Amino acid sequence: MPEPLQTSPGFPERDVLGTRLQCTTYDQFIRFCQWRCRQEGVIAVDFTNTHIVTLRRHDARFRDLTSRFDYFIPDGMPLIWALNAGGAKLRDRVYGPTFMRECVLRSPAPFTHYFLGGSQECLEALAKMFSSQNTAVQIVGARNGYFNSAAEPEIVNEINALSPDFIWIGLGTPKQQEWIHRHKPAIRRGILFAVGFAFDVNAGTKKDAPGTMQRAGLTWLYRLWTEPRRLAPRYLKYNSLFVWYLIRDAMRKAK
Repeated sequence: MPEPLQTSPGFPERDVLGTRLQCTTYDQFIRFCQWRCRQEGVIAVDFTNTHIVTLRRHDARFRDLTSRFDYFIPDGMPLIWALNAGGAKLRDRVYGPTFMRECVLRSPAPFTHYFLGGSQECLEALAKMFSSQNTAVQIVGARNGYFNSAAEPEIVNEINALSPDFIWIGLGTPKQQEWIHRHKPAIRRGILFAVGFAFDVNAGTKKDAPGTMQRAGLTWLYRLWTEPRRLAPRYLKYNSLFVWYLIRDAMRKAK
């Protein structure tokens, strides 16, 4: 018999640099989301890597922008190592691209999905991929990420009219967090997922790191190699700050 739906979070939480991360697994969190999307109201979920954790610690504005998120799910292996150093005993991260793929494919009709982000080519490839793997997947709406602020009320109205269970936001950091911060209060129901890179990975418009690099915590290095101009400044700054804050916090606790 299949396991029952997870009907309450019940996940241990542990702090990394001031962010409370949920110690969960793909299966646990998918089952929880399948239950939660049928309840009243809306919640927001961020798939959190070292960049986001460090930015929340370092930048008060970004910390405020992410204050409306209900769950921060550890998406990067360095976060898993930090959590396990505190006794979490996690075997794996919950990686945004993998979670999106597994959750959509395991949540066919009557569950419904809405995609916001990426290029039109990306959205079309994404829909084709999901329908080819599970014809019962129900995508009720999609908008590419090339919209201006004047179009945002129309998008929110469309989401409310379609009333999807899962609302996948792939605008990249910090745009997706800003969008959720602005519009979460106006969205009536469902789950908002900030998944960024997951759109391109699952659509096949960008390659992901090989599994061996992912398990070694080197996804960032692969992405740096593929997009050096865009990512080098970010990784140099925030990877260094992540290590610095970890060391400083450890030293303070040791006093």
